[in-house]
Amino acid sequence: MKTNINEVFSSFQGEGTLIGRRQIFVRFSGCNLDCSYCDTPESRNPQYGELISTDELYSKVNSIITPDFHSISFTGGEPLLHSNFIKKFLEEYEFKSMLETNGTLPAELNKIAHLLDYVSLDIKLPEHGASNNYADILDLELKSIKLLRDEEINTYIKVVVMPQTEVELISSIASRIADEVEKTSELVMVLQPVSPITVWADGTQKLFELSEVAGKYIDVLTIPQVHKLLNVK
Repeated sequence: MKTNINEVFSSFQGEGTLIGRRQIFVRFSGCNLDCSYCDTPESRNPQYGELISTDELYSKVNSIITPDFHSISFTGGEPLLHSNFIKKFLEEYEFKSMLETNGTLPAELNKIAHLLDYVSLDIKLPEHGASNNYADILDLELKSIKLLRDEEINTYIKVVVMPQTEVELISSIASRIADEVEKTSELVMVLQPVSPITVWADGTQKLFELSEVAGKYIDVLTIPQVHKLLNVK
């Protein structure tokens, strides 16, 4: 089995609750969404990168493991477009793993959820480019969150917020999660201010407001993309 992989590299995790952990990032090609803030637009192309097998991926990963290695991060693009490949890889090779996903493919997630240690699930907002079918996308994301909680996978919910993000919308999303998902005491919502951070020069008060309304329903953190601040990949 082979699939298109954009790149394989070692760096610090710059987002979410594993921030600062040394990971090997496996960036898959292709995405089912077209987000306005995407910082790897080349990965939207399903033909981009190199066609490699699970054995070849193992060789690439094994060649760059460092003593501080924590886990593999499967990212993209949308890695769940490659769920069969990921399943085969994790069944063949024992690595601690993390999935970074938009959560809109719950059927594909169901194939591999039991093999994952961590999941970063990115909830999309209308201003991300999902305005036409936003309600459907959110329903799919909530289905994925429920699936992960049923499997008791260590999961955090990431929401990229912009200066124009409505406080009421974040409140509504957090409220739905609290109402519809079991075991929310073990969930964290990470509000991630869109990069570059300079766009928030006149709007940092908004970040406090977003955190406050989310915090009524769910444990919440506000964390920027630290790898951008460190100027590393």
